[in-house]
Amino acid sequence: MTTKMMMTASALALGLGVGAVQAQDDPIKIGMAAYGLNAEFMQLWSAAGETHPAVQSGMVELTIFDGRYDALVQQDQFETMITQGFDAIVFAPMDVEAGATAVQLAVDAGIPVVGSNARVNSDLLTAYVGSNDVEAGYLEAKAVLDKMGCTGDVVIIEGPIGQSGEIQRGEGNEQALAECPDVSILERQTGNWSRAEAQALMENWLTSHGENIKGVIAQNDEMALGAIEAIKAAGMDVSDFAIAGVDGVTDALNAVKSGEMDSILQDGEAQALGSIDVAIKAVRPDYEPMADIWEQYPEMPWNDGASKEYNVPWTPVTADNVDDLLAGRQ
Repeated sequence: MTTKMMMTASALALGLGVGAVQAQDDPIKIGMAAYGLNAEFMQLWSAAGETHPAVQSGMVELTIFDGRYDALVQQDQFETMITQGFDAIVFAPMDVEAGATAVQLAVDAGIPVVGSNARVNSDLLTAYVGSNDVEAGYLEAKAVLDKMGCTGDVVIIEGPIGQSGEIQRGEGNEQALAECPDVSILERQTGNWSRAEAQALMENWLTSHGENIKGVIAQNDEMALGAIEAIKAAGMDVSDFAIAGVDGVTDALNAVKSGEMDSILQDGEAQALGSIDVAIKAVRPDYEPMADIWEQYPEMPWNDGASKEYNVPWTPVTADNVDDLLAGRQ
């Protein structure tokens, strides 16, 4: 296996030349540009890339970039990949608009870009491999509202403003809330996908609103877990709140098992593996997919790598499947 980690964009250029023809026997150089690697979900996504059969066999030389939750850092990393003559890029952007500039730079240099997990406002992507965040936002909000019986007040902890997950999950949240006109939103603020930031927000909101908060709609699991920690720190009973998040990270699976929250599993492994298959296909047109996700999700056909969008299905976490999901993390 040939895998490298690039934590910043300051790596030295290798002088391989941009736009060179990729020889059949040469390893395919693919960069995985994560928006940030501080939290578990993106760690799972990037680690999954390292398990791809083409990486394991040495067919692909994979380099993982930590965007540090900064669109400008990601653009710098794209410039590094262009200088170093990467063959393809898998891109999980921090910002839906700012990320388009990075895509333009790569495509202008003849490097195909496959979007993964988070969307970017560009029609230059080879394809997008991710999940429908509007659906996730609807499902998580509905889980909270159903537990509340469509009565009471909620708070919403949003993702980073301007990232597609925040925008689209917010749209789904609103769709569910529209079905419960008697529910009011007491507070709505970004927690930047951070457990610590969400805990601080929830502590302040509990001070301001106390038991008037009946539901917590957190746009990812890390932030839902932060809200739970704040509730416990305040000496309140978590069971008095309806709480939901998105992603199915390990701590959230355990919290679902203990009845503290609801979650929806986002299959970051499938997103990463599928993105690498599509990226290889863009470089070598005769390539046949090596990841097993196409059999795992028959509702998402490979279509010879020609589709512009591949939507990995969501899996609601339930009492019936949580133990199996936890076993998969061992």
